[in-house]
Amino acid sequence: MLIPAIDLKGGRVVQLVQGQKLALATDDLDGWMTKFSRYPRVQVIDLDGALESGENAALVARICATLPCRVGGGIRTIARADAVLGLGAHAVIVSSALFRDGRPDLAFATALADAVGPERVIAAIDSKAGRVVIRGWTEATEMDAADAARALEPFCGEFLYTHVDTEGLMQGIPMEAVARVRAATTRRLTAAGGITTQEEIDTLDAMGVDSVVGMAVYTGRLQLR
Repeated sequence: MLIPAIDLKGGRVVQLVQGQKLALATDDLDGWMTKFSRYPRVQVIDLDGALESGENAALVARICATLPCRVGGGIRTIARADAVLGLGAHAVIVSSALFRDGRPDLAFATALADAVGPERVIAAIDSKAGRVVIRGWTEATEMDAADAARALEPFCGEFLYTHVDTEGLMQGIPMEAVARVRAATTRRLTAAGGITTQEEIDTLDAMGVDSVVGMAVYTGRLQLR
């Protein structure tokens, strides 16, 4: 299944290459919400929240009021998770807060799952150069994605695996990397990071993996059905 992505930064819809270089930006949030209105899931990421450079709560609330959303970016506390769910998000995407000193923070993972329900937690596992990265992909841990998935599986209903090395490049995602994470968990899995073609989406779907697509959709490289 294709899950369209809406990334927010500075009050605009943006697409970044590998989380750093701005590739495009638009103020036409309503237009993109209309295009995504028939999809059963839409992913919203507040990049300012993830990078601790601000927040886009008003825009997130607008999107959640219109579309079935899963929301991430800067969700580091249970209070913040509750607030985002209160805006209408179906689930929260949590990354950095699930790790401490380079390892899964099982105490926080337990507290979060107990507070909001594991079915409403999507654990984000972002991988760069073979290691899980956190804090807006700026800090590397010593774990690989499969090991992180095994450790966090009891505390979430789904994983979001992002292959940072190929994010935004529209050159495809390494299927073998996704397959390793798929083999490590029985939870629902979504993959992101360079997914560009319908063939890739179909291949991932056959593996039991959903696809988050951003750059290829916004540039018109992948036409929405």
